Amino acid sequence: MSIDLEIVEALTGPGYLVLPNFLDANHLAQLNELFASREEDFVAAGVGREAALQVRQDIRGDAVLWVENDDPAMQQANQRMRDLQQTLNRELYLGLDELEWHFARYPAGSFYQRHLDQHRHQDSRVVTVVQYLNQNWHEDDGGQLRIYLDDEQTLDVTPYGGTLVVFLSNRFEHEVLPARRERRSLTGWYRRRP
Repeated sequence: MSIDLEIVEALTGPGYLVLPNFLDANHLAQLNELFASREEDFVAAGVGREAALQVRQDIRGDAVLWVENDDPAMQQANQRMRDLQQTLNRELYLGLDELEWHFARYPAGSFYQRHLDQHRHQDSRVVTVVQYLNQNWHEDDGGQLRIYLDDEQTLDVTPYGGTLVVFLSNRFEHEVLPARRERRSLTGWYRRRP
């Protein structure tokens, strides 16, 4: 079974999937080089939307850099995500129109409190995708993604470099636990038109 079809099967079943080694070592290194080359362009992440957007370090402490769909340095990653989008639309009829995503940098000690990946009164975000870029990460480095499952259980995902996490945006609350060192990811949402 292809990885894309494995993702389809997971989304129709438990609603989430963790895939180690989704990114090979070369692609992981390329994305980290790009991440490092653009660090001065990162901005503090906010909570809320539009006029209500505000930076709240007590809620989330990451900085982000939004990725453009036509960025030549992101061609391989963008194409891979477009391919997955086509599979999700073909197999699940989700009507996904676009992927919005960003690089995220969590300095040591920062976190993101429990939340849902949908803005209030909007359901345009359908599927969340997270690719971890952390090289030589160890479980005791922290920074786990804690997903709150349907049965009140939790799943803690250690952000090992190359791992992909996919889940339904409107179904699973989640949080980022503090890490002992800088934590990196490429995080996004497949969206449908509102």
